[in-house]
Amino acid sequence: MKQIELLSPAKDLECGIAAIKCGADAVYIGAGKFGARASAGNNIEDIKKLIQFAHFYRAKVYVTVNTILNDNEIEQAQKLIKKLYEICADAIIIQDMGLLELDLPPVPIFASTQCHNSTSEKVKFLEQAGFSRVILARELSLEQIKEIRFQSDIELESFIHGALCVSYSGQCYMSYANGGRSGNKGECAQPCRKQYELVDSNNKVISDKKHLLSLKDLNLSNHIKDLIDAGITSFKIEGRLKDINYIKNIVSFYRTKIDEVLEGTRHKKSSSGNVFIDFVPDFSKTFNRGHSEYFINGRKKEITSSDTPKFKGEGVGKITKIFKDSFILDKKPEVIMNNGDGISFFDQQGNLCGTVINNVDDNRIYPNIMNFLQVNTYIYRNLDHEFIKKIKNSKIERKIQLNLWLSETPAGLILHAIDEDGIEANASIDTEKEIAKNPQMAIDNIKKQLLKLGETDFICSDIEINLKNSYFIRIKDLNELRRTLIEKLEQNRINSYERQNRIITKNDYQYHLSELTFEGNVLNSYAEKFYTRHGVKAIEPAAESGLDMKDRKIMTTKHCLKYQFDLCPKHDLVSRQLCQLLAATTAFHLSKVGFEKFDFPRKSKFSRTLEKNKSDFQAPFYLVDDQNKKYLLKFNCKRCEMEIYLNFTK
Repeated sequence: MKQIELLSPAKDLECGIAAIKCGADAVYIGAGKFGARASAGNNIEDIKKLIQFAHFYRAKVYVTVNTILNDNEIEQAQKLIKKLYEICADAIIIQDMGLLELDLPPVPIFASTQCHNSTSEKVKFLEQAGFSRVILARELSLEQIKEIRFQSDIELESFIHGALCVSYSGQCYMSYANGGRSGNKGECAQPCRKQYELVDSNNKVISDKKHLLSLKDLNLSNHIKDLIDAGITSFKIEGRLKDINYIKNIVSFYRTKIDEVLEGTRHKKSSSGNVFIDFVPDFSKTFNRGHSEYFINGRKKEITSSDTPKFKGEGVGKITKIFKDSFILDKKPEVIMNNGDGISFFDQQGNLCGTVINNVDDNRIYPNIMNFLQVNTYIYRNLDHEFIKKIKNSKIERKIQLNLWLSETPAGLILHAIDEDGIEANASIDTEKEIAKNPQMAIDNIKKQLLKLGETDFICSDIEINLKNSYFIRIKDLNELRRTLIEKLEQNRINSYERQNRIITKNDYQYHLSELTFEGNVLNSYAEKFYTRHGVKAIEPAAESGLDMKDRKIMTTKHCLKYQFDLCPKHDLVSRQLCQLLAATTAFHLSKVGFEKFDFPRKSKFSRTLEKNKSDFQAPFYLVDDQNKKYLLKFNCKRCEMEIYLNFTK
């Protein structure tokens, strides 16, 4: 039986506990230092509390120590990992291979997606190097995941929801090159979310200023079964900077979706307990940039959020009339607006603006601010006040199932429990056993008192009363018996948690490359020693060592602007071949009905337009930012990748 894990981010202790309550099988959280989200660090005491809470439900806590490290930092990271092991962290997520050269405690080590885990060769190497799990690159298709699964036995984790970095993780140096803030050090300034103009070699504009590198968020909720079949066992939600409402909503949504897929299969979730929530989760209601399935089933155009990198929200309607303090929409919106809702809209310059709704009267809306609003402005709702209120006030419970047996002792009663994980506890009490005048009422009363588990973490699936006679038992004694049993069962659950240990044994399994450029992210002597031991002959230091990045590649992305603007020669060839096939097929069928001389065009209007576009624009192409800095684009058509180079030509 395969165990399937829903893995949630946790910005802090509060978010982590909320994720577990909503059904996460595991959470990942940043330590105080060396996490790929520097602003989402947590102290050891809070992480320890989260671990204790999670382990009660047999959920796990993984801690990120996934930046690259210099020689002054790596031993600090080693000490941090030892502390995390001492508080029973279930795994450490790392990027820097230098850590494997140190004496680490026997805690499982996961390869961060920052390791650029995009090929079966890389994943196989990481398995042989001692990693317990690999977090795959987000750009992979189902077929590529299947190939990786076929070539290795290591656990595979895949992102399923959340924000997308346009660059391959670990291969982006744009933020560092522009201002010294390195994504590989957890300090990315997100230059990919800025506006750029796309021009050719003659400065002819292919695209006006847009957020050309900003991607929609990932949503693979319709591919859970496909991913399980492909070999994924851990489904990861992105978002260590997201707030608690986002966590509650998205984790609850995916808990429901995964449970639906697992029902009736040989697979099961990897933690314990059933979740009870009193709201209907909706992934469109909390922060997102729109959603796409990225490359899971091949390349598609609808993956960018080029108008804005912010949360636009759900469409409401167009303004038809403006008043001093309000506006009227073109129709009564299908989206029911409420006081306190947030709305957004684009101003005349194309910037996303927003305000709060003070009052709603049918389709007449009274916003807090009227600035920039005018006739024909389209309105979106990016804050559903009632939905967020429901989440904030929601009663979320996670209950572990147990069975109860009550029997008697010479001096009183004994209550036995066994929970869904096979953990047992007993409690006994000395009490008078007075024969009941109404046997059925007495039994019903005993059950009623013993089943009062409402404030506990348990829910009873079955109860058996095995008494020689029907007795009248004082309510006080029954309550004490139940409370004592639950306390013992809780403690037994805590004491019986079995952590997984794994000792990494050094070896000389050969790395699949003999040379590493700065993209190998080797920043310390330990990492250099690691790769040398695994057969790498030449190692260039990481960009963060102080390399001059001018004219160097600063980003590699699967997102291709040539493809986006119908300038891709590879895609154009496929289009022409399809058109020719369609023409030949159509001509054949027409000849059968007497139109032998029908001259079907070999190329469609669309195909001819592509060729015209190709001739209109002259390579190379450049991105130009709002400071008039230019970035050269190169296209690796064999790999279907775009590369961005630093080129500050004015």
